[in-house]
Amino acid sequence: MAKTIFITGGARSGKSRLAETLAVGFGTPLCYLATGEARDAEMADRIAAHKARRGEGWQTVEEPLRLAEAVKDADGRFRAVLVDCVTLWLTNLLLASDDPDAVLDQVRALAEILPGLTTPLLLVSNEVGMGIVPDNALARSFRDLAGRTNQILAAAADEVYVTFSGIPLRLK
Repeated sequence: MAKTIFITGGARSGKSRLAETLAVGFGTPLCYLATGEARDAEMADRIAAHKARRGEGWQTVEEPLRLAEAVKDADGRFRAVLVDCVTLWLTNLLLASDDPDAVLDQVRALAEILPGLTTPLLLVSNEVGMGIVPDNALARSFRDLAGRTNQILAAAADEVYVTFSGIPLRLK
């Protein structure tokens, strides 16, 4: 059994850098399982910057929807698998189905496979519930979905970190 490490934090808090640093500690080859899609030029630039920062030793696998299947497919083929990020995955699923309960079913399916993995898995997610209450139903639904997802995955993880201002804090 491999360990699962869950990392959360706000935007630009250092969570991806922490995840990459921890993953490198497992050796190469490494898998970067990307859930984001370049739907505009700004996002394409962000994706390119992430790829450039990682450098050699990483294989990027892009999977915006079927995350549990992609994790299972990568298991045993790499020294570690890093998923960045869970929150973008939720966005993709919610846009595809508009059904938060169906999305949570997929989150639970992901959590259920974690104990059987043979490769260390690092999950990066955004903490979106520390600000003001959003002014519209879709944003509130997403905030609630992200909070529930983070609770499910953090409970299933062996280690949990939160990052603030580039400083990680181990919670579990």
